[in-house]
Amino acid sequence: MVSIRLSFNPQKKNEPPRMIINTPATDQEKISNLYMFKNLEKIVPPKEDYLSRHKKIEEILQELDSLIGLASVKKLILELQAFIEIQRKREKENLLTDKLVLHMIFKGAPGTGKTTVARITGNLFKEMGILKKGHLIEVERADLVGEYIGHTALKTREQIKHALGGVLFIDEAYSLARGGERDFGKEAIDTLVKAMEDYKDNLILILAGYKNEMNWFLESNPGLRSRFPIHIDFPDFNIRQLMLITEQMLNMRQYQFTEEAKKKLETILTAHLAITQDYNGNARLVRNLIEKVIRQQAVRLINQTNVTRNDLMLITWYDVYQTAELD
Repeated sequence: MVSIRLSFNPQKKNEPPRMIINTPATDQEKISNLYMFKNLEKIVPPKEDYLSRHKKIEEILQELDSLIGLASVKKLILELQAFIEIQRKREKENLLTDKLVLHMIFKGAPGTGKTTVARITGNLFKEMGILKKGHLIEVERADLVGEYIGHTALKTREQIKHALGGVLFIDEAYSLARGGERDFGKEAIDTLVKAMEDYKDNLILILAGYKNEMNWFLESNPGLRSRFPIHIDFPDFNIRQLMLITEQMLNMRQYQFTEEAKKKLETILTAHLAITQDYNGNARLVRNLIEKVIRQQAVRLINQTNVTRNDLMLITWYDVYQTAELD
């Protein structure tokens, strides 16, 4: 900025004032990056839709991060997000880009978060502009396989139609190949493969199921493996993680354990895992236990007089004990 000032000489009262003009030496000034960025924002304000989308992506990633455990799953989803963004930047610079093929295989037992992660992934890809809707359609064999020739293709195409713009999630996908060559499940697989090509820019297919069964499924259908480049393993939860999931679920419903109740539930979960080592039920087991515990709390309180707010929130040792006794 140019500054102008008047200078008076007190010894020479009859002389007019002198005008002094100061021009700053811009080549010697240093402006912080933050200052420059703020001034750039004033000149070229970011588009509102971009800011809104960026905020939604942050919220989706926070939801993903809030899930208990699943460190390797979270890491891979973040890698996919980064890969997509960088491919777009390369495209803008007229650099070679890799083709985006985002069909996935989810391997893991029930209750390990496969459906939840599929839903989050759909929302993420929608905000990133990969999918138009980002919704999740969850189906199983009965929703795809018909009872007579031609019926299966019709049912499968109907589910594909519902899923366009989003994610088609097929649970226990290996069951489509269990009937052999004459089973209608093969027709469903063929219809799905055709849809992957026909709607490659408007549909993401996720096949899910137990790890060993999914490996067998891919081996028995060699052409499928190359069409699903992303394989994600969902490990079983350990005791510590199951307890954290329990408390998270209770807090979301505005309940809380007493210390004695928490210890009792941990004992029940430990005993259950020792008996069923191949399949521990994971979050699904925890969810079922919580439902039973809350019902037992209701039975205990229904005939109690002067029920306080704290009473309504507290899960006691007796509530958990009664749940174990019912089993």
